[in-house]
Amino acid sequence: MTTRTLPLLPLRELVVFPHEVVPLFVGREKSIEALERAMAADRTILLCAQKRAKVNDPRPDGIRQTGTIGNILQLLKLPDGTVKVLVEGKKRAEIAAFVETDACFVVDARPLEVPEIEPSRQGEVDALVRSVQEAFENYVKLNKRVPPDLASSVRSIADPSRLADTIAAHVGFKLAAKQELLETPGAIERLTKILELLQGEIEVLQIEKKIRSRVKRQMEKNQKEYYLNEQMQAIQKELGSQDEFKNELQELEEAIRRKKLPDEAAKRLQKELKKLKMMSPMSAEATVVRNYIDTVLSVPWSERSEEKLDIAEAEKVLDEDHYGLEKPKERILEYLAVQSLVQKMKGPILCLVGPPGVGKTSLAKSVARATGREFVRVSLGGVRDEAEIRGHRRTYIGAMPGKIIQGMRRAGTVNPVFLLDEIDKMSMDFRGDPSAAMLEVLDPEQNTAFVDHFLDLDYDLSEVLFVCTANTLGGIPLPLRDRMEIIELSGYTDDEKLRIGRQYLIPKQKELHGLADVDVSFTDPALRELIQHYTKEAGVRSLEREIASVFRKLARDYVKDGKKKSSYKVDVRMIQKYLGPPKYRYNRAEDRDRIGLANGLAVTMVGGDLLPAETTVTAGKGKVTLTGSLGDVMQESARAAMTYVRSRALSFGLEPDFYEYVDFHVHFPEGAVPKDGPSAGITMVTSIVSALLRVPVRRDVAMTGEINLRGKVMAIGGLKEKVLAAYRAGIKTVICPKENEKDLREIPKNVLKVVGIELVETIDEVLRIALVAPDEDHPNVRFRGFLQGQEPLEPDDWQSVQAYMRERERKERAARANESSHGPH
Repeated sequence: MTTRTLPLLPLRELVVFPHEVVPLFVGREKSIEALERAMAADRTILLCAQKRAKVNDPRPDGIRQTGTIGNILQLLKLPDGTVKVLVEGKKRAEIAAFVETDACFVVDARPLEVPEIEPSRQGEVDALVRSVQEAFENYVKLNKRVPPDLASSVRSIADPSRLADTIAAHVGFKLAAKQELLETPGAIERLTKILELLQGEIEVLQIEKKIRSRVKRQMEKNQKEYYLNEQMQAIQKELGSQDEFKNELQELEEAIRRKKLPDEAAKRLQKELKKLKMMSPMSAEATVVRNYIDTVLSVPWSERSEEKLDIAEAEKVLDEDHYGLEKPKERILEYLAVQSLVQKMKGPILCLVGPPGVGKTSLAKSVARATGREFVRVSLGGVRDEAEIRGHRRTYIGAMPGKIIQGMRRAGTVNPVFLLDEIDKMSMDFRGDPSAAMLEVLDPEQNTAFVDHFLDLDYDLSEVLFVCTANTLGGIPLPLRDRMEIIELSGYTDDEKLRIGRQYLIPKQKELHGLADVDVSFTDPALRELIQHYTKEAGVRSLEREIASVFRKLARDYVKDGKKKSSYKVDVRMIQKYLGPPKYRYNRAEDRDRIGLANGLAVTMVGGDLLPAETTVTAGKGKVTLTGSLGDVMQESARAAMTYVRSRALSFGLEPDFYEYVDFHVHFPEGAVPKDGPSAGITMVTSIVSALLRVPVRRDVAMTGEINLRGKVMAIGGLKEKVLAAYRAGIKTVICPKENEKDLREIPKNVLKVVGIELVETIDEVLRIALVAPDEDHPNVRFRGFLQGQEPLEPDDWQSVQAYMRERERKERAARANESSHGPH
């Protein structure tokens, strides 16, 4: 294609399309020279956009390669030296080469022809043209800056290429998009791109229209509210309402003056009150400020309860409300004793950890009654927002103080008993970690200056007696646990439940059910029946419910009898009549000694229980099966027990490779109940050894202890609950680790009189106690001697095993040789 030598006019932030008439203001010397040369010739000039508009003297590589050949319609020189020119685009062209660049740009321009449309695509073109025209009409309707008559002009254009160029010239596309359209010669491709760009522009214009209408409505609403507020203020002024606001301000000022506040709080309130005086009483900000002042005034800053420091009286109150719980009672009495000796002491931070229903929450109320303090309770179960502890900042609508300051406001004193219930049930999410906020509250070194986000003032919590409750320590983060004094509460024994029921629960339910004037008595067997067969818990909540159920039925019978009967004696028969058949049963000791059955002991959320381990040995290939819903730790303990037994094969009088010919199945009954923990280690060893050597395990012996691969018995937890479970099951002897000797003092003396405790350090001691001594005709002479108290079994060493295997192989070879020499002829 032929080229034309034309002067070049670089354009800033502008793309000129064919058929477009554009006025230009030209001020650069090179550009004016290019215009003069074009005027001196045939008024034709090439119009190309600069790549960077801010460059004043562009180089050839800074100019777009594709532009438009234009015709100068009019040129006017202005007094300031610039030139105004009117140019009409004629045809697309691209720069083939730069001829001159000094005085002005002169280039060889190659015109770009628009490809003809194939007849087969004419239908596609017609559809595109119609879609683009409709889209442009919608664009004109939304864009008020485009003259409406332009839509009808576009509608009359039949040529697709001209239609595309006309729309591209009049729509506010971005410069890069316009340049891309200019560089696209094909009409179909240009129309397709324009349709996409138009739809994008229409979407933006629709969003802008929504925003404008929303802003307009909001402005109208604000203007209306302002007008009405002004009218209301004028009416109130006429009616004297302003005087009420002044009276309220005077009352607040007097309350601030009377309240004993720290200097920081007093200065802050004076500042807020001064701000309030300058506000309109009906403004939203005035409500926020007034609420803040009321909140600060309602919080106790110097008001305190007069403590009762009489230790004997406090001990009497604690014993009246709760039976047992010696540790927390002792700690409270210690605090009162020290408080009576010093002027000021930081309040203790106690954490009562124990199963549900043992009296943790009610104990905190008794502490408040015994010490003469106010009591306030905050439940932390399900709290997962840090702002619930520290409060919200006043910038938020509906902001309020956190639970700590709200609790202090309810208490009305600076030294209440503050119960943080279920502290182990807190959780966290994207709004923050409330347990981290509790670190400051429960740290005696920091809570002298606790800052609530709403108050934004230092608040002293050091005189508060914090009592926290939890069911388990696992849910409390370690840093928070480190700040509290942990007091663990174990479950009640049956005897303790019996006394609690008789002394506390029966009188309470008798009064609640309107039978205070009726003689109602429970026999001890009846109460034990309720405790052992109708409840299964560490505390006494279910026991109280069952007693209440009995009293409801007694009340019904009393009303049916016409309120004539004056006394009722509740025995086991009446319990079963009123409550139906027993709901629960505890595991009991077997009726005779059995092979492979050993009694273990476990701790659950409802106290201790007997945990039998059963082992069966069958012919097989060494497979070990563990069943009974065992957790990972318990399965690892079973594997350790099995490894230990294999390592002592020779000592037990077994073949070193005995496990290659038998399968083991270790099972813990009640398979639906998950079980875990390492304390069943010695139970599993005893059960496996019993099954292998066919020696029964004593039915009246139960055991607990972790085992390692060297046969050492290691410490366990929950000894008190386990011994109580053994006592309840009729067990006479409990085997436990020597390291747990310190825990025996927690076990009731009446239990220790019935249940003997055997403290052991090795598995040898366990087997001697737990296994029944075999008869003289038992084939395993060595193991029989061990159980009868002779030399202890030594661990097998590798040399002994190898020597045994070599001797056995020699005997087998000799037997085979003998068999072949005496074979049939």
